[in-house]
Amino acid sequence: MKRAGRGRAPRRGGASPKPRGRRGRPRRIGLTCYSHFGGSGVVATELGLALAKRGYEVHFIAHRLPFRLRTFTSNIFFHEATPASYPVFDQAPYNLALTTKMVEVAEHYGLDLLHVHYAMPFAASAYLARQLLRPRSLGVVTTLHGTDITVVGMEPAFFRITQFSIQSSDRVTAVSRFLKERAEESFGITRPIEVIYNFVDSRVFAPRRRTTLRLAPPQAKILMHASNFRPVKNIPTVLHVFAEVRKRLDAKLVMIGDGPEKAGAEQRARELGLQRDVLFLGNQDCMEELLPLADVFLLPSSSESFGLVALEAMSAGVPVVASNIGGLPEVIEHGSTGFLNEPGDVDGLVTSALHLLTHESARRTMGRNARRVARERFSVDEMVGRYVGVYESLR
Repeated sequence: MKRAGRGRAPRRGGASPKPRGRRGRPRRIGLTCYSHFGGSGVVATELGLALAKRGYEVHFIAHRLPFRLRTFTSNIFFHEATPASYPVFDQAPYNLALTTKMVEVAEHYGLDLLHVHYAMPFAASAYLARQLLRPRSLGVVTTLHGTDITVVGMEPAFFRITQFSIQSSDRVTAVSRFLKERAEESFGITRPIEVIYNFVDSRVFAPRRRTTLRLAPPQAKILMHASNFRPVKNIPTVLHVFAEVRKRLDAKLVMIGDGPEKAGAEQRARELGLQRDVLFLGNQDCMEELLPLADVFLLPSSSESFGLVALEAMSAGVPVVASNIGGLPEVIEHGSTGFLNEPGDVDGLVTSALHLLTHESARRTMGRNARRVARERFSVDEMVGRYVGVYESLR
């Protein structure tokens, strides 16, 4: 559903501002991201909202309204990039439609830069848009989020264009040191990549308040997992860990999200006789209400470049049991804010979860530590300020 006021008409009576190049301070930002549930879209949307509060004019250019844009917000515009349908096309060429919409919005609103979140295909579209706008100057910032580098970009069909698009961006950022190093090694990137961690609003993601929400009986412990249910999220391991925990104590598993692994997970839960103890809630855009209800958050991914949902759980005062892989060790402090286990170590994951669920004082201490780290190391103000610094460097 598209909100009125975020739309496609100029805000100032139809007069579009004159382009002014990069000599002034950048104030009009075009943001492109995937609109579905996922870390890259969440970060891009929260960044746009934070920039709007700082007085920036933010234009989201995407195939549909990002799901975290829940209400009308001043200084936020949305522009839908819709590919034309034509019989000769087996698939509508979205990348070209996105490029055209980027050009249109940049010209009409006088954008100072495009900030794309995910290398493929958005960085390529931004490059084409900049070329079409020459001789006018339009900055391009690309933020690498994870599978755009570790999975999609490594496909032979996409490798060269991913490499070229990153190298052609004016500035490149990555959400973890792990991802920065992976991009440099895998693609031979020679331009500087600045690490700007994902962030969380600790005022929104906060420990449990008085609520009428109930996911389980009062005596039952709650384990929670949220993801896009792709193979890298190790959904079978989540269920295996819970099955072992359930043998030892009264517990419920709350599964949030949707994706290709969900149907199989539901079937597996039935096979394990856990159908009454596993709640599949589907996609939810009220994670700040659900996460504080958990006692432990599980994230046994086989690949994770940062793990934004883990950070949101930490901000809500929930310790995380996760894989010691990718960017997760940069977020979770083993033994202090949660536990890290080797990928696929089900016994280790079970032991970590049971320790927290059977030692309430230790769980509460870890929860407090997790929230403190989230507030101190991953604050909105610091990370948004660093993005602003990237924008300012384009002048």
